Amino acid sequence: MGRRFPLLQYPGYVRFWTADAISVAGSSFTMLAIPFIAEKTLDVSVTELGILRGAGWLPYLLFGLLAGVYVDRHRRQPILIGADLARAIILAVVPIAAAFDALTLPVLLGVVFAFGAVSMLYDAAHQSFPPALVPKPLLTVAWARLEQSGAVSATGAPPVAGSVITLLGAPLAMLVDAVSYLFSGVLLATVRPLHPEVAIGKDQPRNLRREIREGLAWVYHGSTFRPFALSSHLWMFAQGMITTLMLALLLDEMDLNGLQVGIIFAATGLGAVFGSTGSEWFGRRFGVGPAIIACRWVSPIAYATVPLAGDSAGGIVLLCAGQLLFGLSLGLDGPIEMGYRQSATPPELLGRLNATLRSLNRGMIVIGAPLGGILADRLGIRPALWIGIAIMVAQALLLQVSRFRHARITD
Repeated sequence: MGRRFPLLQYPGYVRFWTADAISVAGSSFTMLAIPFIAEKTLDVSVTELGILRGAGWLPYLLFGLLAGVYVDRHRRQPILIGADLARAIILAVVPIAAAFDALTLPVLLGVVFAFGAVSMLYDAAHQSFPPALVPKPLLTVAWARLEQSGAVSATGAPPVAGSVITLLGAPLAMLVDAVSYLFSGVLLATVRPLHPEVAIGKDQPRNLRREIREGLAWVYHGSTFRPFALSSHLWMFAQGMITTLMLALLLDEMDLNGLQVGIIFAATGLGAVFGSTGSEWFGRRFGVGPAIIACRWVSPIAYATVPLAGDSAGGIVLLCAGQLLFGLSLGLDGPIEMGYRQSATPPELLGRLNATLRSLNRGMIVIGAPLGGILADRLGIRPALWIGIAIMVAQALLLQVSRFRHARITD
């Protein structure tokens, strides 16, 4: 058992893994409920939908670098537990406001912003916690299993979420996500790391500017990290545009119901299941750099199906095929990328590395999502989608011609 399933020897990781799967499944409810509330209940424009999507990622841009310093100076486990419990409370605001007929766009923006702020802190700690749960040689496979379980949850949960939204309404559906975070937080409280977590440098004098500079220098002055980071920023910018436009296309122009939208997004999860299953082999066979670059080229190909989709059943099938391909690339890419980042980065810089990449990546969504909405309101949804896809091509080309193609897990 130990040789075939080595991660089962580490109960702390197994509990962390289970908590992650529960919260990912619950997140599908909020992911679908928010745009449904915006489009169907509040009747927002595409630009307003883009602003709403950007609001969730704005805290990453404003406070993300500070979060990295904070996480590197504190134990990760208490941060994870507190963030999960806080997110459960924040999400419960939406159904309560709806019950009292007080759910407005400003209220929804406030909930999304607060949820994003807590998630920002959680994400920085989450990405830095696995090295305390498994030995370094198992990091890639540990992330692959997280990708797999997350992909399974993301496959089964969206159709269920869509059905609940159709039957009970989007605000009540968000209660499911609130409960999932509550369960996740309680389970994380039972995790025991391989060794006691120590807040590195907590007893040393603080120099916030120096610590932020160290994180930025590690990301942007390295021979392989810099092109990877810049390409990632461009990918997220395009992703922010395309996802906003895709939601507007599905809910407004195509007027799909919750179940139909859930099935389309479930295809992403299904593709990620296949991708994460083969990720370890894919990374060994082609190498870190070439494997990640190949996945980056798949993104614009997959998204090209969105503006080509018509309003018929064939259009839904085409969208599912595109999302399946997109999910496959995410499943292949994620564990390889995380294994590389964590094996090539000193432990004391992990929080700042993760926070720097996530804060600036998510900051690109803050810009890209509203811009996509503005372009859609002026040019139409489908022409705006082609602009986003062209930017996706540019990010893949940028990484293709850079030194990152020589990146290895031993760097």
